[in-house]
Amino acid sequence: MFCRKLVWIAGFSLFALPLFAQYTRADYERALKLGETYHKAAGKMPGTATWIDQSSTFWFDETDGPAHHYILYDAATLQRSELDLAKIAAQVTAKEGKPPTDEPFALRRLHFDSKVAGFEFRTAKFRWHCTLPGYVCESHDVRSDDDWDPMPQFEGNDPLKAVASPDGKWEATIQNFNVFLQKAGDHEHASPLSTDGSEGNYYQRSMLAWSPDSRYLLARRVVPGMRRMVHYVESSPTDQLQPKISEMYYPKPGDVLDREQPVLFDIDTRQEKVIDSSLFPNPYELTDFAWRKDSSAFTFVYNQRGHQVLSVLSVDAATGAVREVIRETSKTFIEYTPLNPEPTETGKFYRHDLENGKEILWLSERDGWAHLYLYNEATGGVENQVTHGDWVVRGVDRVDEEHRQIYFEASGVDPKLDPYFVQGYRINFDGSDMVPMTVAPATHHISYSSDGKYYVDEWSRVDLAPVLVLKRTEDRKVIATVSQGDLTGLRAAGWNPPEVFVAKGRDGKADIWGLIYKPTNFDPSKHYPVIEDIYAGPQGSFVPKSFTTRAEPLTALGFVVARIDGMGTNNRSKAFHDVIWKNLKDAGFADRILWHRAAAAKYPWYDISKVGIFGTSAGGQSAMGALLFHPEFYKAAVANSGSHDNRMDKIWWNELWMGWPVGPEYAASSNVDNAYRLQGRLMLVLGEMDKNVDPSSTMQVVNALIKAQKDFDLLYVPGGGHGAGGEYGRRRLLEFFVHTLQGQEPPNFNETTKPETASGNNGKGANDEQR
Repeated sequence: MFCRKLVWIAGFSLFALPLFAQYTRADYERALKLGETYHKAAGKMPGTATWIDQSSTFWFDETDGPAHHYILYDAATLQRSELDLAKIAAQVTAKEGKPPTDEPFALRRLHFDSKVAGFEFRTAKFRWHCTLPGYVCESHDVRSDDDWDPMPQFEGNDPLKAVASPDGKWEATIQNFNVFLQKAGDHEHASPLSTDGSEGNYYQRSMLAWSPDSRYLLARRVVPGMRRMVHYVESSPTDQLQPKISEMYYPKPGDVLDREQPVLFDIDTRQEKVIDSSLFPNPYELTDFAWRKDSSAFTFVYNQRGHQVLSVLSVDAATGAVREVIRETSKTFIEYTPLNPEPTETGKFYRHDLENGKEILWLSERDGWAHLYLYNEATGGVENQVTHGDWVVRGVDRVDEEHRQIYFEASGVDPKLDPYFVQGYRINFDGSDMVPMTVAPATHHISYSSDGKYYVDEWSRVDLAPVLVLKRTEDRKVIATVSQGDLTGLRAAGWNPPEVFVAKGRDGKADIWGLIYKPTNFDPSKHYPVIEDIYAGPQGSFVPKSFTTRAEPLTALGFVVARIDGMGTNNRSKAFHDVIWKNLKDAGFADRILWHRAAAAKYPWYDISKVGIFGTSAGGQSAMGALLFHPEFYKAAVANSGSHDNRMDKIWWNELWMGWPVGPEYAASSNVDNAYRLQGRLMLVLGEMDKNVDPSSTMQVVNALIKAQKDFDLLYVPGGGHGAGGEYGRRRLLEFFVHTLQGQEPPNFNETTKPETASGNNGKGANDEQR
């Protein structure tokens, strides 16, 4: 359903008469294909290198436009070879038939064995294994990634689910919600280790873990929490006429969670050792359970509900006594998601145990920046802070225990560079002798061989095609340039890189970084309305720093497009990040508006009297929020799949940033509760089968807007998922902004002589931003 209200009327009064030429249907079609045009025109571009375990060989995907070339490179011999895709594709086609699209054949989830004698990959239907050099390929059925069920299941009496002890003598299993022990292979004489399990207080097989010496068995007893379900009505299923009803487990902020209790069994005595929970009284989750190699203890991480306490706890196997090794606290939030040196979704949790746990490397923001600390496990004290300074550790690539060195990635070390550029470094455990492993002023991705002798350094910028070089770890010398991207075809197709722009934020001190995408037929004597492409999720930073052929279709229709990382996003100081604590509606708008004003002051063509904004998911929440909380600046918005009320969205993401228990801050940031504030022009996009954000979140906004007598547009996509709409939705977005900010009526797409082009796309799988 697409509701076109009285927003679009003749003589549109928000702005003066149109200053732009009337766009035709062909103009819109060219704009929608801008990204495809650049993608096809792109020349050779190397992808990220992946080392093959226990070998001196790595592989990478070297694209040439849409075509893929899978390259093997031996660091010891400098020999380069390429997989024969034609041989592989022929066997896949013979088994599965012609591919459903005309896209060039690609290998999904490619993995090589350690001897480089074979490889595996996935298709939609099968898991494939092929030999080398013969290319004999066999298919195997594979469970779909989409079949995963997050709900814990009660295990019954299936002996095949037994968990064997390391010495091979025993097997543990779950029967009637309790832990049973049996001699290996003796399924007829299992005896109970526990008797207190029940449907409401059950032991789970996936949580059984033997000690290395096979004397102890660690189990976890679970008291189930609330089973909140999100319900769906699929109005237009593809396999039947009538609608379908389904549901999905989906915990939300404030819900009662599963409660885990670790339980330790002594196999020699058949006795349970009581584990006191006073040091982990209110868990959001208990994770990272790990036995010491000598079986003396096991450790785990306690994440307290509210995410302001994070502890490493150690349990003595002989006594069951619990000891706190590390305790991290924060007045705002502790980001507990794993550290990952990727451009988005970066995380801040890192723990690495040394010498069977005698020491622990730990990441903390306690001094205001993400840094590594070395702990003494026995005393629980900090031996020393490993990294220091007004910069951020972004990832740990390798820990060399023998030489007591850490190879890591960081951003902001060199104050002359973009503070988001990722660079590689090596440092000693005691914090001395920090040396760079990378040189080029760009953002780097580094991967080390399993023996640590070599590393591949891949770097690029938005204006610099990727470069892949092989280096020697010992002296950081370049051994070979493996591959280098080519921009010739892109530039011939009209591609130009976006411009990096920096302005001061709300505090007058912090630099706010962003990109400006100019119109494709840019004329500096003209004035162009500005559209901001927003994603302000606190889990990462989102302005591209590495090379991409991504295009902004709006630039083909006379718009400037901007992308900005305001305060509240990740990968800067803790203070920069904390701005969003219990205040997701902030979304860095105070910084974004200053940034836009600075751009307009520098460039006469940058017209901030006509500013629009669009975003998906958390970006959808922010896009609508711009019109609710900053209508003096933003005039039009498209909000796709918005998480419009944080009480309606997934528990982990929202409790982390908005806090627990659920307080009045949730309502203050809610687009539903604040819908009455709406000014400007709003278009909402919703996929009825969105499994990421509860679709009711958008429908509750619709309800509130109707009650407040507000006008808006709604694109409801039957069967659509997160980021729904596909090409049809992207066209509606273009039309919306051309009409609201340029004042011209879009062409009538119902008048066509090509029926096949009018069917659109229901947007299934068309995801713009995911979290």
